[in-house]
Amino acid sequence: MYKRKLVIGDIHGGLKALEQVLERAEVRPDDLLIFLGDYVDGWSESPQVLSFLIELGAEQPCIFLKGNHDALCYNWLTRGDMKTQWLIHGGQSTVDAYQEIPETQRQDHVNFLESLKNYYLDDDRKLYVHAGFTNLHGVTHEYFPEMFYWDRSLWETALALDPSISVDNIRYPKRFLHYKEIYIGHTPVTRIGKSVPVNVANIWNTDTGAAYKNPLTILDTETKQFWQSDPVYTLYPGEKGRN
Repeated sequence: MYKRKLVIGDIHGGLKALEQVLERAEVRPDDLLIFLGDYVDGWSESPQVLSFLIELGAEQPCIFLKGNHDALCYNWLTRGDMKTQWLIHGGQSTVDAYQEIPETQRQDHVNFLESLKNYYLDDDRKLYVHAGFTNLHGVTHEYFPEMFYWDRSLWETALALDPSISVDNIRYPKRFLHYKEIYIGHTPVTRIGKSVPVNVANIWNTDTGAAYKNPLTILDTETKQFWQSDPVYTLYPGEKGRN
């Protein structure tokens, strides 16, 4: 049905980077775009990113997943929650950016954030989720939906896995066995000194640190070719991004 399935990592308010990388990937109308979440909190255009995605979804096949920052932003927009840790880690830039956004547009953004999916599983048994999951039986058995956009144990387990262990070994992580591939964001690969998508076992991490000083990335799930924006900080001179 689709020419390509393209996964987009964490954007964090970097609209200029998003527009740039979509152009570099030469996205076509028959491509499926799978956004892994964290559209907001970081650079100064979080509301503009949401508006752009709403418009894009009206003309292009898209899957929009929920990130933890999207959930925090939603809580602020709907209930006024302004947790200190959220403000410190990118939320303040979002609050500031919304000062000039009219109420009607805010409601459009609330509606969009309410529509975000916790995960997407395609026909090839490839799973797409912002952060991870904890249930050994897979995502359909997850007791705590928040884990889909907060969990780090899936990625930490992958990094700690002995690469010599075969999939039929009793010690091999049971969570990994349910899916052909798992695509995540949430934990920047910059934490292990990388700036490109990282594959460990059957997990692909596409958060290449766009919230900080690194590029935003799009990855083709079939060929594993990827495209990157310029380092996002160069597109927003004078801004700090996320702390």
